Amino acid sequence: MQRAYADAYRELHARHWWWRAREALVVDWLRVHTPPGGFGPILDIGCGDALFFPVLRGFGEPEGVEPDAGLLSAAGRTLGPIHVGPFDDSFRPNHRYGLVLALDVIEHVEDDAAFLRRASELLRPGGALLITVPAFPALWTHHDVLNAHRRRYRRPGLVDLVRAAGLDVTSSHYFFHWLAPAKLVQAGRERLFGVSREPPRTPSSALNRLLLVASRLEQRLLTPLSPPFGGSLLLAARRAG
Repeated sequence: MQRAYADAYRELHARHWWWRAREALVVDWLRVHTPPGGFGPILDIGCGDALFFPVLRGFGEPEGVEPDAGLLSAAGRTLGPIHVGPFDDSFRPNHRYGLVLALDVIEHVEDDAAFLRRASELLRPGGALLITVPAFPALWTHHDVLNAHRRRYRRPGLVDLVRAAGLDVTSSHYFFHWLAPAKLVQAGRERLFGVSREPPRTPSSALNRLLLVASRLEQRLLTPLSPPFGGSLLLAARRAG
């Protein structure tokens, strides 16, 4: 992640319609699938400054892994245990997890198959993996470069990766459907006219609210129909127990 973007990340996470809508979709899933008594230990991979921990505490006991120490603050470290370092065999907790989250993470790593195998190993029997990723290589724009993405995913390929890691895929669907054609247009404009080097900003309050409301309406009305396109992809899986 480029430094200017990283510096703005806290405000984007707190206010920007895209982050707010993605979080709301994840919380919708958690409310439906949290077992009685909660998940117990929850691992949030790529947790940043523990910004999602206060929400996750309603569903279990959050911990995190964050490779970029520059994203952490003293306040964030008080919200729960955070292992600063890569998510690989060097991360050796003394317990397994009822839920592992990788929200827009695996597109950053060199070996996504190894990442998913490690996530599977850390799940207790019956534990769940929930991941989100950017969708469709054709939607690649400078935003992906800014975020240090290595790839975008199609649903069949991601399903195969997760199954190869030893997990049972329970659901998968695209979301941010309206964003897919907008991203496609942006990708074409960048090829023709070049790119803007500025990091993303939160739109005006009125536009930000409008886009959030539109995204939430889409999640409730269109996403359940599972259209075969979208700007992002959500997948849930379980370890056999």
